[in-house]
Amino acid sequence: MHEGALYEVEDRGGEGARLVLSGPYLVSTIGAVDQDLRGIERELAVIDLSGVSEIDTVGAWIASSLAARHGAQIAGASERAQRLLKAVGQLGEGAEIRPERVPAYLRVPSEVGAIVRELGSGFVGIVGFLGQILVAALGIVRHPSRFRGRALVRQMELVGVSSLPIIGLMSFLIGIVIAQQGAVQLAQFGAETLTINLVGRITLRELGVLMTAIMVAGRSGSAFAAQLGTMKLTEEVDAMRTIGISPIEALVIPRILAAVLMMPLLGFFASCIAIVGGAVIGDLMLGIPFFTFLSRIQEVVPLYDLYVGLAKAPVFGLIVALTGCYQGLQVQGNSEQVGLKTTKAVVQAIFMVIVLDAFFAVFFTEIGWG
Repeated sequence: MHEGALYEVEDRGGEGARLVLSGPYLVSTIGAVDQDLRGIERELAVIDLSGVSEIDTVGAWIASSLAARHGAQIAGASERAQRLLKAVGQLGEGAEIRPERVPAYLRVPSEVGAIVRELGSGFVGIVGFLGQILVAALGIVRHPSRFRGRALVRQMELVGVSSLPIIGLMSFLIGIVIAQQGAVQLAQFGAETLTINLVGRITLRELGVLMTAIMVAGRSGSAFAAQLGTMKLTEEVDAMRTIGISPIEALVIPRILAAVLMMPLLGFFASCIAIVGGAVIGDLMLGIPFFTFLSRIQEVVPLYDLYVGLAKAPVFGLIVALTGCYQGLQVQGNSEQVGLKTTKAVVQAIFMVIVLDAFFAVFFTEIGWG
């Protein structure tokens, strides 16, 4: 007994041929007769489906396209076949596969509204996430035995110690660039010696901490988002909740504490290395002895510049770690989300760090630490 799709062409004289389909016309069986049906050259008047035992969308599409090509009528279709034929009959071979483009005057406000809505929901989400962290921190204060000291030390090593080489190299080069470019501009006024003031104040007050925060965001913030996103995707976070372990206590708080504690140290380290880079340029280009450059820094740079940089560093560390952990825990669906959320975490962290740095600059100027 043949269980595949069958067909037969019956000649009806001047009335046109009749195509009789029989058997199951399913995606798994229609392949054997598909090419033969498409190759029928005779004019068909009727396509008879009364012998079809089963039919799916592919079978209905074949019958509908044959009827449209030959101008034939479909007869003997069951109730299911009629529904499928009606559904696929609304599609033509020349159907437009691209959606209609919305006019710009409607598309632009719609996209702007979507961005505003996303910003609002993101702000609400991160405030709620911060609330979860505070609740978890209070729980650790009440039950200190739940604090994961080893995890904190490990994250401090990853965020701080492992970052020293790249941050040191970056800061040294930044110090060289600031000193060289500053000396070129100040030479026009015969004030090359003020290069010491420029390097000392701009590195201790602004660039040392700011560039460190950007490097930590690109290095550690992205790592936080990728690690937590992968754990969320593989359901490790759900498994931790199932066995009674709080993911906020075990995963988030050690990372945030590590970033907050290590950022002042990294920022101070970056500022010192940048000053050393400026001193090297001062010795080679300006004729200022290396150790004279360093001793002069202590005289021309106010101590509050150091305080300003150190005050901003923990806040920047909190923003970077908070954004990375939040975006990592938002991953869901598929592995593509890990990359998207990691990118989003880095971009948001850098944006927020720069915005906060601008607010800090205005604030400290207003209180007389300008």
